[in-house]
Amino acid sequence: MKARLIINKDFSVGEIDKRIYGSFIEHLGRAIYNGIYEPSHPSADDMGFRKDVIELVNQLNVPIVRYPGGNFVSGYNWEDGIGPKEKRPRRAELAWHVIETNEVGIDEFQEWAKRANTEVMQAVNLGTRGPDEARNLLEYCNFPKGTYYSDMRRAHGFEEPFDIKVWCLGNEMDGSWQIGAKTAEEYGRIACETAKIMKELDPSIELVACGSSSLFMPTFGKWEATVLEHTYDYVDYISLHNYYGNPNNDTKAYLASSIDMDNFIKSVTAICDYVKAVKKSDKTINLSFDEWNIWFHSNEADKKLERWQIAPHQLEDVYNFEDALVVGTLLITLLKNCDRVKMACLAQLVNVIAPIMTENGGKAWAQTIFYPFMHTSNYGRGVALAPVVSSDTYDTDRLKKVPYVETVAVVNDEKKELTVFAVNRSLEESIDLEIDLRDYENAELIEHIVLEHEDLKATNTVDNSDNVVPHNNGATSVGERAANAILNKHSWNVIRFKI
Repeated sequence: MKARLIINKDFSVGEIDKRIYGSFIEHLGRAIYNGIYEPSHPSADDMGFRKDVIELVNQLNVPIVRYPGGNFVSGYNWEDGIGPKEKRPRRAELAWHVIETNEVGIDEFQEWAKRANTEVMQAVNLGTRGPDEARNLLEYCNFPKGTYYSDMRRAHGFEEPFDIKVWCLGNEMDGSWQIGAKTAEEYGRIACETAKIMKELDPSIELVACGSSSLFMPTFGKWEATVLEHTYDYVDYISLHNYYGNPNNDTKAYLASSIDMDNFIKSVTAICDYVKAVKKSDKTINLSFDEWNIWFHSNEADKKLERWQIAPHQLEDVYNFEDALVVGTLLITLLKNCDRVKMACLAQLVNVIAPIMTENGGKAWAQTIFYPFMHTSNYGRGVALAPVVSSDTYDTDRLKKVPYVETVAVVNDEKKELTVFAVNRSLEESIDLEIDLRDYENAELIEHIVLEHEDLKATNTVDNSDNVVPHNNGATSVGERAANAILNKHSWNVIRFKI
């Protein structure tokens, strides 16, 4: 099978905001406790953070991490997680039906973020609480000194402000499962008033309003329009959430998941621009796809979970090779929409539907999905170029003309590099991809990285953590104005050129 990619430097999607490679850590399962935080672990630092986990997070080069939820935040009192640990209350946590010890709160998490070379995207509780608590938390985190909450922070040992710049106005408030769920009108009003008061206190922050909890919510579309009619003048982004899976074991349909993501992004973009037109505004609202990933493997196990445990094994999907291929196509889709998607968060980062897994007291290792995220985060910085692709296609029961090749190119002028990311969706054939490099004559091949495995269901486990790993023996030849790359059947490819 043959395909062709034309790369034209004049056809750019836009500058890639590095925060498109964000992630998410919620007070859920073992994401925090026995994930990033395990004081008794041999690798624990002076604050109890696992250094082996931080090393893996550094490999992913994650620029921002959303915290503390997620569904958790809609019933969370942020004051429970500050000050002396011996005085912090234990709570019956209603979102995930566990006991929350509050050993880790914003005091500790912002310090972990520094040690992991990342920043915090902080969510506020608009489920059981409202504008006043959000204002107080912002004052605690960002105000220099001389006020009640800023001086409380300083009394807890943090003289300098945390200076958190991105804030989420609640979480999935359209969902019936959400503590304090609201109609679009109810949420739009409280989000508007919260945004106003927060920006009065700190005009430098950016705010994210809640969009629909997924593309398939019955209120999708109307929700976004109504929320933005209330909040447009005060927020900077609207959120998108969606998870993907293969419960019916239909791999061809599963590998087409990025088509749904692309349609979702373009639909929300259109709604944002509709409200912009109605308001006759010069302001553009961008998108924060701050929850996305594969999530379905752990569903049955989670149904059997005993309530009121501390840090149980919860939402611990064990990812296989085909999951990594889908994650690759989703990352490519985010890059193809980087003109409007400025932030995105792989949900989540450690143990809970995550690229990084840990054993309590033991090893930390990379799941299959770790690798496409690592590659795009490290080599996908710069300008995304709009791909002009010729590829054979296939049909699924629901989607027609799915291209076998999903691809995008990123040029980094500072490093003088051009990177092509490509997934071959074919389960039977390799693809000879011609890459037209007429705008980058005499490009030199740096490497062709490939993630492949004969078994689509192959996984990485604590006892076999190197079962699915990339190699850099991909077959690419470079001429004066073109390159030819062999994309092996069902494979993830990173082709890097010096320009």
